[in-house]
Amino acid sequence: MSGISVPRIPAMRAVVHILKDEGVDIVFGCPGAAILPLYQALEADGGVEHLVVRHEEAAAHMADGWARTNGRVGVALATSGPGATNLVTGLYTAHADSVPMVCVTGQAVSGKLHQEAFQAVDIVAVARPVTKWAVQVKEAAQLPWVFREAFRTAREGRPGPVLVDIPLDVARHEIAYAPGTDARLPVRPCPPHGPSVEAALDLLLAAERPLVLAGGGVVTAGAAAELRALVEELRLPFQVTLMGKGVIEDDHELNMGTTGIQTSQRYANASFLEADFVLAVGARFGDRHTGADLSVYRGARRFVQVDVEPTQLGRVVAPELGIVSDARAFLTALLAAARARSARPRIGPWRARCAELKRTLVRREDFDTVPVKAPRVYREINEVFGADTYFVTAIGLYQIWGGQHQKAHRPRHYQVCGQAGPLGWEVPAAIGVKKALEGMGRGGTEVVGVVGDYGFQYTVEELAVAAQYAIPFVLIMLNNEYLGLIRQASLPYAMNYQVDIHYDETGTDHVKIMEAYGCSGRRVVRPADIRPAIEWAREKAVATSRPVLVEIMIEREANTPHGADIDAVREYEPLPAP
Repeated sequence: MSGISVPRIPAMRAVVHILKDEGVDIVFGCPGAAILPLYQALEADGGVEHLVVRHEEAAAHMADGWARTNGRVGVALATSGPGATNLVTGLYTAHADSVPMVCVTGQAVSGKLHQEAFQAVDIVAVARPVTKWAVQVKEAAQLPWVFREAFRTAREGRPGPVLVDIPLDVARHEIAYAPGTDARLPVRPCPPHGPSVEAALDLLLAAERPLVLAGGGVVTAGAAAELRALVEELRLPFQVTLMGKGVIEDDHELNMGTTGIQTSQRYANASFLEADFVLAVGARFGDRHTGADLSVYRGARRFVQVDVEPTQLGRVVAPELGIVSDARAFLTALLAAARARSARPRIGPWRARCAELKRTLVRREDFDTVPVKAPRVYREINEVFGADTYFVTAIGLYQIWGGQHQKAHRPRHYQVCGQAGPLGWEVPAAIGVKKALEGMGRGGTEVVGVVGDYGFQYTVEELAVAAQYAIPFVLIMLNNEYLGLIRQASLPYAMNYQVDIHYDETGTDHVKIMEAYGCSGRRVVRPADIRPAIEWAREKAVATSRPVLVEIMIEREANTPHGADIDAVREYEPLPAP
């Protein structure tokens, strides 16, 4: 016998060590009886900051914003029963948008799970449809492996959330654990098959009017530089999906915007409809991008689809060629193949046509009327904030106006909950973004949440978290005192039922809500006052280290450009003179 013994330590202290080793420096959560052993370990070991949220859904959204900003795995904690079920919307949001996350829930003791014990719910079964993996730990000795596998699963392939449920009796155990013998599990690379890269290049070179379509997978893979190298060297016009916005700056001469039935530009839809070939990388062809009639979207165009997740290939649009690959590896290989052949697309007339469309097919933003028209708000946002600003926005007419008018300049700087679209995402997400930036040594970087009046109230309680922990950011609210998106969606039904939330003179006083949480706010009713109010808010956020709101009262029944298909988007506002 060697005489070497592995020390026995509380199982949750092993978990805390693994969290730190996996790159976690902060967790978001709310303590409860069933998860107190983990909190005890967090307090004893130190090194991991914790923010006490006011609702567990917000903990998941904070971890989401944190992970979107730094590309690491966010962590949220909740106790059993309603604490665990409150996480589900955040899990769904992260799953839909491919955000790596590990959520840890406490659970009633193992021997009581079959007896309908207090706050005992089968959260693994509840969470399974909205996670990559959901698991309950049965034996304390398996905790190190389960957590290592949870982080590997969250990162590998198409990233996403994992849920680990720990019964209270399991969490109380001691286990044999030596940190020096434990390490991260490797993430398997996913390079493209060489002949498929050559075939994709053949199809690209044969096209007369090609477009590269960059989705959120390009951002997630950290492939912005590789995309830029490809499109600039081959002089390829490209588009982004909503989730890919900012991967290359919107003002880049080859950037042809975002095609879609809502968050789109006129020149984007027009150029897509004229294209004869689309190279889609890390894009899943969501229905707000394609429209309802896929025959319009597909047309006579040929598609190559590249995705790290094999089940995405052909799920919506049947491609000429489907390639399973990490976005960065594919873009690197494609450019290398083009260089090896000295091959360049001969598409000078197509580039000129794209430039003409981008110059002429635009929308107005220079409105000076009262009440304020929403596009004017985004003109001010574009002019006031620098390229390094981080934006978060959720779902509603303001998300659509933002997708149409707001400029994005850098990857991960324009964050939107694209597929799930939960109301109230912005405030907790902004907290997560700000904490991620602090951890990256960039705590002074501005964070801005663009919100609607209705969704703002879904997680308004999280302002208390930002105030308590001195987390400053600016909120810009477009307030029409309506469920605006649903009001517009109701137009074909000839109804306006239960979507008007106006009462008294101006409805809810959001400035007073801010003040009740120890924060600040200002209401704006005239276009000329938007910029001074935003500048005031920026200074106030820095001075107080708390959120500051600019509430802008916009036209109550304004409509965004909308349509069922990309060739039938209706414009509601007057267009600029040609």
